[in-house]
Amino acid sequence: MGSIEASIGGVQESMNSKWHEDIRLARRVERTTIECNDVGSRILRWKEDRLQFSVRICLGYAAMMPSENHPVQEANFDSIVGPTHNYAGLSPGNVASASNQGEVSRPREAALQGLAKMRSLAEMGLVQGWLPPHERPHLDLLRAEGFEGNDSAMLAAAATEAPHLLARASSSSFMWAANAATVAPGVDTDDHRLHLVVANLQTMPHRRIESPTTERILRRVFPDEARVQVHAAIHGDGLTDEGAANHTRLASGDGAGIHFFVYGSADDATPGPRRFVARQTLAASLAVADLLRVPESRRVFAQQNPAAIDAGVFHNDVISVGNRNVLLFHESAFLNQESVLTELDRRIDGALIPISVAASEVSLEEAVGSYLFNSQLVTLPNGSMSLICPAECREIPAVSDLLDRLVARSDNPIEGVRVFDLRQSMRNGGGPACLRLRVPLDDRDLSSVHPPCLYSPERYERLVAWVEQWYPEEISDSDLADPGRLESVREALDALTVILELPGLYAFQR
Repeated sequence: MGSIEASIGGVQESMNSKWHEDIRLARRVERTTIECNDVGSRILRWKEDRLQFSVRICLGYAAMMPSENHPVQEANFDSIVGPTHNYAGLSPGNVASASNQGEVSRPREAALQGLAKMRSLAEMGLVQGWLPPHERPHLDLLRAEGFEGNDSAMLAAAATEAPHLLARASSSSFMWAANAATVAPGVDTDDHRLHLVVANLQTMPHRRIESPTTERILRRVFPDEARVQVHAAIHGDGLTDEGAANHTRLASGDGAGIHFFVYGSADDATPGPRRFVARQTLAASLAVADLLRVPESRRVFAQQNPAAIDAGVFHNDVISVGNRNVLLFHESAFLNQESVLTELDRRIDGALIPISVAASEVSLEEAVGSYLFNSQLVTLPNGSMSLICPAECREIPAVSDLLDRLVARSDNPIEGVRVFDLRQSMRNGGGPACLRLRVPLDDRDLSSVHPPCLYSPERYERLVAWVEQWYPEEISDSDLADPGRLESVREALDALTVILELPGLYAFQR
């Protein structure tokens, strides 16, 4: 490896010198392959169609370093709840969302609850980041539906003629960052780059509008195209993708892992749900896996149990959660569950620790009501694991008892339970795991993240003060048409882009 590093270093020095003056010039690169003949192996291959790039693209130096020198750690990027957080009941199949339709929401409380969880996880020694909220109301949606005039006129007309469209345009559903994208780290991909595939969220009308803004945000948060590729959402008939909420990465250590894709329906005779729609298709999962550039040997696909979907398990992360080599799941999670577990164990070299929860311990109804499986399962710096649970898990006796038994067992590494008040999100059907996008990173990837989007105590305090200044205490349905609220949201987002150093992020700023 020493000769490889020396050769790379020589190429790097030469290329830096040669192209230093040209780095700002726009160029198009179709395909470049640099061969390292003296060690008989390929150093770099990449394909780009971007107008600007860093000289680091020309080297891919990090891709040749041994993975054990750069262990993968999981970062959590939580979306900041938006100032129009409301309970419009827009999501059929989401029991909590439907149950609280029309209730008065508390956006300030919701945002502060989310930020408090971020701070706690950072203080536990985990890598924590934040993603900015989307602009709402989404006026382009109203324009696309035929509303005209200035912003105030459109809001007033929509409130009178199509309140359901105004509710869609005002949704803060982007706050559930687990639906933002699906992610694979460079250690797992064939080009050694971190890949993020933006979710298209085509099933629910209020979420279809999210992907362009999500893509723009992720490109700003992960700007180093030499290390990271952000893919636009997939499109096509039958390609409905809900992101990381239906994907789990499993690994026996800090190195390469496998990718577990869970879908709700396929184009065959496999039975599907009867009451609620399946939001993830097998075709979409296959397409996402291809874009992630995960080798076939690292992919496992399984179908979600249709009975679970019909019970309100609209995403896989409401019925199972995995971390490293541990998979915690309800016995009703998957079709052909035994064969699925056998395949996962085989792909992870016999290291899988499956923890099945029987219906006699926790019913499907209790699982959905508590969001037990929408807890975050995290690895702490000391190597132990902890569950990050919503407070509702301690309010349902069967679930609380299960948690106590789980941490008392010696056959798994889960040693602790941390409980958080996330009721504002929970009342809309989103628990701790919904609020965050899992991004496995090595130290080089982490250093390439836009720094203000990573947790720091100082920036956390600024965000808390920002929320307290700009967010309303309460929102009811009638408040969504207030043109003053749109102006307030834009002023708030202007201030946020200063805090996060993301100028021109929003369309109204450009």
